[in-house]
Order: sequence, then C-alpha cells, then structure tokens
Amino acid sequence: MAFLMKTMISSQVKNLGLGGRSEEKKEEGTSDPAAAQGMTREEYEEYQKQVIEEKMERDAAFTQKKAERAGLRVHLREKYRLPKSETDENQIQMAGGDVDLPEDLRKMVDEDDEGEGDKGSVLGQLQNLQNMDLDSIKEKAQATFSEIRQTAEQKCSVM
Repeated sequence: MAFLMKTMISSQVKNLGLGGRSEEKKEEGTSDPAAAQGMTREEYEEYQKQVIEEKMERDAAFTQKKAERAGLRVHLREKYRLPKSETDENQIQMAGGDVDLPEDLRKMVDEDDEGEGDKGSVLGQLQNLQNMDLDSIKEKAQATFSEIRQTAEQKCSVM
C-alpha cells in the first residue's frame, strides 16, 4: 500500500514539474547511443554490424539444424511407412531443399538398418520378398531341387 501511495505522489510531483529532474532527463535522452556505450560513432556502427552478422549466422545455423532434423524425420517416416508431415517438408525447403543427414545420425540410421535386416522377423522377410526377383527365386528353387534329386539317386538304389 505504501508503494502505491509513493508512486502516485511521485507521479503527481513530476507532472507539476517541481522536481527539476525532467529537464536533466530530456538532456540525457537526446545523447547519442554510441556515447552511452562509451564508443565513437564509427565504432558503434561497426559493433552494430557485427551484432547483426552474428545474429544472421546463428539464425542460418539454427535453420540448417532444424532442416537436418526434419530430414531425419522424413527418412524415418519413409522407412516405417508413416504419413508425411508438411511442416518437415517446409523446414527442408526453407533451408534450401538439399539437406543431408549429419554423419553421426547417418551412422546411427545405417546401424539400425543393419540390425533390423539381421533379425529375420516375418515383416523383414516380407520386405525382402518384395525386393527380390521372382525369376531368381524360381531358378534357385529348381537348382536346389535338382541337387537333392541327384544326391538321392546316388544314395538310393531303388531310384
């Protein structure tokens, strides 16, 4: 309550102009921002340019990282046949469209692919069947059958 009273009274006194402080503040407000920083005008302009360039570099690096992450998500969505996301595609386009996975992430994805191929699960086998050529499968089956038949004829006297 005391704070409220103090602010109300001080604002009324400032409005009356009795303090004499308002003239000092007006003079300080007109000073150059470079002088306020303790620099010359040229140094201040150079400093502002550096700040702007650094901000632009940080923003570009941030956009690139976001696009790399979006690329990884797109890759995983394709791998697991999940629905596509427009936000990921937009982030990739904002970064220039040509985004590669970072080396560390690429290694992790490659290791993950190898691990799943070795599992021998039903889904893995079905995916492998989709990728294989039926003619090659037929040739392998016929070759295996003929080998078994020859060995059986050699070992069995009835055949």
